[in-house]
Formats: sequence, C-alpha cells, structure tokens
Amino acid sequence: MDRSHTRKLLGVIAVLSASIMWALEPIFAKIAYRSAGVASTFAVRTVFSLLVITLYILFTNRRHFSVKRKYLPTLVILSLTATLFADLIYIYALTMVPVINAVLIGHMQPVFVVIIGYFTLRHDRITKYDYLGIAAMIIAGILVTTGSWENLAALRMGTIGDLYVLMATVAWAATAIIARKYLRVLPAGTIAFYRFFIAGILFISYVAAAHGLQVPNIHQILLGVVIGIGTVLYYQGIKMIKAAQTSALELSTPFFAAFLGYMVLQEYISTFQFIGMVFLLPGIYFLAKKEPPAL
Repeated sequence: MDRSHTRKLLGVIAVLSASIMWALEPIFAKIAYRSAGVASTFAVRTVFSLLVITLYILFTNRRHFSVKRKYLPTLVILSLTATLFADLIYIYALTMVPVINAVLIGHMQPVFVVIIGYFTLRHDRITKYDYLGIAAMIIAGILVTTGSWENLAALRMGTIGDLYVLMATVAWAATAIIARKYLRVLPAGTIAFYRFFIAGILFISYVAAAHGLQVPNIHQILLGVVIGIGTVLYYQGIKMIKAAQTSALELSTPFFAAFLGYMVLQEYISTFQFIGMVFLLPGIYFLAKKEPPAL
C-alpha cells in the first residue's frame, strides 16, 4: 500500500472514530444526568475536553498555544457562541429529547452553513445541488422530530427540546462561517483550544462560585474525554481526506447513536425516524457535490 492510500485509510479511520465519539456524547450525558445536574455536567465536560485538546497540542506543536492579538476578539466570539451558548443548550436539550433526535438535528449543520455562507461569504453561492441537499435534510429533520405519520398529519413538529438542538445547530453553523472567514490561517488545534478555553474559564468560575465544582459520576468525565478525542480525531482526519469524504463519513454518527441509544438506553426509533436517517444520505451527497465548471 503506497503512502497516499495509507494516508486516506488513516483519515477514514480518524473521522469514523470521531463519529463514534460524538455518538457516545449523548449516551454519557444522559447517564450522567441520573446523578448530576446540567451545570455540573457541562463544567466537567468542558474541563476534560480542554484537557484532551491541551495534551494533543503539547505532543504535536506547542506553538499552537500562541495566537496573535488581532485574532483574540474573533476567538472570544467563537468560544462564547459555540461553547457557552451552543454546547450548553445542546447539553441541556439532552435532558428532553431522545438521542437520535439530538444527533440528527445536530447533523443538519451543513444546511445552515450553506445558507449563512450565501449571505456572508460573497464567493459562496447556492447551487441546484445545495437546494436538493437542503430539501433532503429538512425532510430528514421533519421525519425524525415528528416520529410518526399521525404527528406529521397533526403538524406536531417536535418538542421544545428539538428546538433547543436546532438553535445550537444554527449557532455551530454560524461559528463555522466565522472561523472560515476570519480564522482560516490559524491551526485547527489552536481554534479548538480557545473554543473551549475562553468559555470554560467563565462557566467553570461561575459554577465553582455558585455551587462548588464537583464530579458526581465518572460519566461526566467520559463525556468530556470523548468530545476532546472526537475533536482531535476529526481535525486529524480532515487533513488526510477530502471535505466531501469527511461529510459522508460523518453520516455514520446518527446510525452509531441510534444503535447505542437502543443498546444502552433502550431508546427505540420508529420506522418514520429510520426513513429520516436515510434521507441524510442524499442530503450530504448533494451538499458536498460541486457543479461542473462552465464551458
């Protein structure tokens, strides 16, 4: 096997492994909630996510800790939006929604990246493939959140928890655009570190002052570890394979999550929801597809 094939194989393994980590996130969160609250769980999650990313930078390139002052305001905005708002509201939503709902709605992020990018990045335009991808992923979201034909017919479009996950998804998409527009020159590890570090300092300080920082169960620690490992593996993977391949491999997350949700939490998925998961496939395919150049 030549070097290029080895690199591609390692990239595929890294992204698939990251998908498993992200599928484990809601599982560990729901188990942690049996003996801990949202604030404590989120604080511990942030600490151990940051610890894993810090170790990754220490063993790869310590210079990635340093950043020019001009990037700090953007990093603060990114951290507050992606971590203190989006991550926190997602973790809170996991107290209300099944695993499959949370993971699938979270994977609608490319839809909002395309839409927000159209209005904020002048060189981005929405193609016919984007429209097809957006339509497919909206159908996927509707089928999963309604869960049955009866709910869909009655226009019961999910719960407040589903709405919270959707809000988190839009916020994650917005920060992806911010990073793409203003932080393109920074290493991915640097962005990941400051994403957790700035918001983590604020939230952990608040929890420590208000309640005292405690670790009621090991699942809070595991939650942070899998997020940190998933982030590191994902950034390693995208260096080795194409963006379209990365997007396709990420689709494995809802399927891993559905399996783990059933095996660990006895959460069942309906036929309607399974069909919704299948609609993710053409959704990502079309969003990742590029139009051929004009002749």
